[in-house]
Amino acid sequence: MVQISAVIITFNEEINIERCLASLQGIADEIVVVDSVSTDRTKEICLRFGTRFVERSFTSYNEQKNFAALQAKYHYVLSLDADEALSSELQQSILGVKKDWDADGYYMNRLTNYCGKWIRHAWYPDAKLRLWDIRKGKWDDNIVHEKVVLHQSSAVRYLKGDLHHYSYYSLDGHFAQQKKFASMSAVALYSQGKRSSLCNIIVNPALNFIKLYFLKQGFRDGYEGYLIAKISSFTVFMKYVYLMDIQRRNKEGKA
Repeated sequence: MVQISAVIITFNEEINIERCLASLQGIADEIVVVDSVSTDRTKEICLRFGTRFVERSFTSYNEQKNFAALQAKYHYVLSLDADEALSSELQQSILGVKKDWDADGYYMNRLTNYCGKWIRHAWYPDAKLRLWDIRKGKWDDNIVHEKVVLHQSSAVRYLKGDLHHYSYYSLDGHFAQQKKFASMSAVALYSQGKRSSLCNIIVNPALNFIKLYFLKQGFRDGYEGYLIAKISSFTVFMKYVYLMDIQRRNKEGKA
């Protein structure tokens, strides 16, 4: 049987972290928490669960997660966000994998709870590779919406059961986070040599809304599905507006 290290990055996650840690009991052989110097009860809660608690100033999500993976005692790593938790079916799937590890990495579907409602269409299934052999891959270089990338020809499997994601508790929280992500995404796009245009600003948000609300059937999620599609499309709008602003400011600086 293989042994698994669960790794989590945190910052002021007292509202979420206990649920996350509780779902790992009996599943993970160790739990490592890399914390960005929280000022709430995050450390107290983590220590109560017997985690190995490491404090490190935040740089970026991908760097923090790669650092956390390197702190693991075992080669087989399960990476969760503090606002995520294993469903009972996913727990059983992971226990099965521990007895018969037959891939380099494992995907799991993420089911999101948005303002108290489970979103089963607009954001589902949201497959995430979160269980893998760290000798075979790591988090990519994206500063936002980072993902685990395995070496070429690596074998992957899909696990049964959902990774529960408790995303936003209020509209204010959703708007604040999306503004942050839009700004970070614009900086990342500019550094990659990508540029914005009026076409991007007008067309891309509309396409994003169509994808989430119609193609992904977000309308079946009711009012919350409409909000998700609308706010997500506005985030795309902000991303390309921010990118346009960066372009203009840099052009003026060179003039």
